[in-house]
Amino acid sequence: MLELRNITKRFGDVLANDHVNIKVEPGTVHAIVGENGAGKSTAMRIAYGFYKADSGEILIDGQVREISTPHDAIALGVGMVHQHFMLVGTMTVAENIVLGAEPGSTLALDLGKAAADIQKLSEEFKLAVNPNVVVEHLSVGQQQRVELLKALYRHARLLILDEPTAVLTPQEVDEFFAILHRMREQGKTVVIITHKLSEVLAISDEVTVMRDGRVVGRLQTKETNAAELARLMVGREVLLRVEKPEAKVGATELSVKNLSVRTADGTKRVDDVSFEVRKGEILGIAGVEGNGQTELIEALAGLVAASQLSGEIGLEGRNITRLDARSRREVGIAHIPEDRHRRGLLLDFSLAENSILGVHYRKPIVSFAGVFLDDQAIRSRAAEIIEDFDVRPTNQDLPARALSGGNQQKLIIGREFELHPKLLLVSQPTRGVDIGAIEFIHRKLVALRDAGCAVLLISAELEEVTTLSDRLLVIHEGRIVGDVDPKVATIEEIGLLMTRGH
Repeated sequence: MLELRNITKRFGDVLANDHVNIKVEPGTVHAIVGENGAGKSTAMRIAYGFYKADSGEILIDGQVREISTPHDAIALGVGMVHQHFMLVGTMTVAENIVLGAEPGSTLALDLGKAAADIQKLSEEFKLAVNPNVVVEHLSVGQQQRVELLKALYRHARLLILDEPTAVLTPQEVDEFFAILHRMREQGKTVVIITHKLSEVLAISDEVTVMRDGRVVGRLQTKETNAAELARLMVGREVLLRVEKPEAKVGATELSVKNLSVRTADGTKRVDDVSFEVRKGEILGIAGVEGNGQTELIEALAGLVAASQLSGEIGLEGRNITRLDARSRREVGIAHIPEDRHRRGLLLDFSLAENSILGVHYRKPIVSFAGVFLDDQAIRSRAAEIIEDFDVRPTNQDLPARALSGGNQQKLIIGREFELHPKLLLVSQPTRGVDIGAIEFIHRKLVALRDAGCAVLLISAELEEVTTLSDRLLVIHEGRIVGDVDPKVATIEEIGLLMTRGH
């Protein structure tokens, strides 16, 4: 169905694809796996006409084809669903789907016919999408189905899906897999780009493994396992489970009583929440994104105006509700934010400069009456973080934007750990991070817990939050709806609490 032959692509000095050969058989689900920067998405974007290869050939149905734009790909039956959906929130499902492929003449757009065709497609693949609903009223899982319908409406025979389950709940993932099975049964071919090995093993027929821009393996899924795939991806043995001793729990570090958080326009995002985090434990909070987790963590970090809060936040028995973000860092709170670009880094600043954010006013970073920055102290601190947290490349003078997502994350984590905090607030610690870096970050979090730190963990990755946490709360529509033992509760039980609140 699709073949890439000797595809090479450079972006400046970076060799993204190095003589890549990928063959996708018709009527199969083909997974492409690899670490961040392995070249997976680049190769598939070349197949879809998003990028033009420097050299090499694309074959569709065994014939060499010139694919210079997505229009060329669509005309040949190739569709792509991107990790970040390409939808207009204020338009209906039908309007989004026909955008760029409008039925009827330019003077008379026949949306009624389009809606009927979309309804028929939706029923054929059991997608359960109403073509007349406005997209912004749909859940993330339903929006993804709209993207699938968009490709099917354009008669795609081959669907390329980039990290399709990154933002789905466990139930939505199961439903999504059922949809892919139906597509395969009806003769469609699916390419799925992912780093979740459990999903690769559950859904695919064949796997292509990429590392450093090259293909390093092509395997039949039924003849491989997670350990072999991880070894091929990373180039070494990888620990796929979180190994942690029993928590040695101490006194209460953080106490939250009847905390509510409102947005600037008065909407309540966190609703009367109470809990405690003790020294030497990881308390996890699971929930579908957008249910108040962001506002909760930012309120605890001091990033929400006191006027938008009610209730009480205590650290070691002291009321800190009115303290600002800097004062909270001074009393021992560190924060690893969910959005590393917006909250964690100054992308045009160097690694050295980013390594001192939050302590830039303290000794030894400042000298001479607290006015001038001490370059030697800054470089010494940066070197320590870069070495201890395996940040690559190691050049302190590079801007933060030059790093991969995983290395940016390690830089932030190293900076916050260097504070030796009493309480660590950590949100989405491994989002967009590859399997080798995930293993490293998990080990560091457990080591911090074992050193007596209290850790509050929020993650959209249910497997991550259940395996790392010693205790687990579930949040739904801003309220805590469950307090479960992660060693006992099933993924399905937690998933139901996340989506229904009971």
